[in-house]
Amino acid sequence: QVQLVESGGGWAAAGGSPRLSCAASGDTFNMNTMAWYRQAPGNQREFVASITSAALTTYADFVKGRFTIFRGNVKNTIFLDMYSMNPEDTAVYYCKFTDIKDYWGQGTQVTVSS
Repeated sequence: QVQLVESGGGWAAAGGSPRLSCAASGDTFNMNTMAWYRQAPGNQREFVASITSAALTTYADFVKGRFTIFRGNVKNTIFLDMYSMNPEDTAVYYCKFTDIKDYWGQGTQVTVSS
């Protein structure tokens, strides 16, 4: 089993730059692909960004260069730096760890005020 703990959510002003973090623990023997998703009220969960074990990154089109996903020094810890936030970025942000199956964190709420 793998456990994921996200942190860094909360209130952000429009134009702000919050940082989210996600730490995986448990059966994390290798460095795995990890990703961020988000879900706004009334919407489906959507992909935000991912990073492979080789640090290859992929971003959703709506990110438009505003977000950066990167790995920390601790194995299977990732971060999401978000810039130029706007109210449409308000959502619960989830971390995902991919092994033989996907594991999800509990999510962290990010609310952007206008």
